[in-house]
Amino acid sequence: MFFEMLFSGQSLWNPPYLIGVICVAVLYIILMKAFTKTEMYQKQPLLFFFSLFLFYVTIASPLSAMGHLSFSMHMIQMSILYFIIPPVFLLGIPESLFQKVRKISLVRGISKFFLPPMISLIVFAVLFFIYHLPIVLDVILQHSFLHNGYMLLLIALSFSMWWPLASPDPNQRYCKGQRKRYAFLNGMILMPACLLFIFSAFIDGVSNPNLMQLTLELCLPSSSSAQELFPSPFNMKYDQQLAGIFMLGMHKFGLKMTSHFGNKVLDPWEEKECSCVLPSFYHHRFMKH
Repeated sequence: MFFEMLFSGQSLWNPPYLIGVICVAVLYIILMKAFTKTEMYQKQPLLFFFSLFLFYVTIASPLSAMGHLSFSMHMIQMSILYFIIPPVFLLGIPESLFQKVRKISLVRGISKFFLPPMISLIVFAVLFFIYHLPIVLDVILQHSFLHNGYMLLLIALSFSMWWPLASPDPNQRYCKGQRKRYAFLNGMILMPACLLFIFSAFIDGVSNPNLMQLTLELCLPSSSSAQELFPSPFNMKYDQQLAGIFMLGMHKFGLKMTSHFGNKVLDPWEEKECSCVLPSFYHHRFMKH
């Protein structure tokens, strides 16, 4: 039943998303060839392509359907989307390419709508918390336009909140001490959303069966049910508690991963030259010269 679900109906691979990802990859290759001397097999291009692969698998592949079957699987999917993909994507953009692209008027226009990272972090945490309240999620899932818009807003905010840690511009990245403080605040501000799942397991005891069935009806073939698709571990009593734990773990992993790859691909002079003064973009737009 599980494999029948994955390869039937709305659970098929999503061709429009695949075409979009391929177009972004081709554009990246063209720009890299035009403005940099970086080879496609080097670390930054590989990180960029990996972020595109993760994005497609997370939201548009048959495996993405698994995120609709339990809160824990959903939280793994959301954590990859917001805590793994944005920093990997940003780390995959060389500074020379970024300096060229940000001069484009369209890019500069879009940048005006980005909030400072700390504000983005707070807004993201609040919206993420609200999104997973059962009564709110119940309403959002019934309106695809509202749901897609909400998700797009969260993605935009996630890129902004990761900007100080993985920005392709060395002048807009925090130095080592600032990164540690920002990472700590990052975890503290996101903590309420994690605790929502953990404590709801003790309050409700089990995942909301009505919300689970609604999600299945929206995202999977009508004949599917959570009990038929997965064995008991996916429907265990404390699925929501696992969701909160997974979110905490994935966020911590994202911070560690960003630090590790950042040290591999970012300019080594950053730690020596960084004055530990908040960069100007913290108070204004990140594209500001």
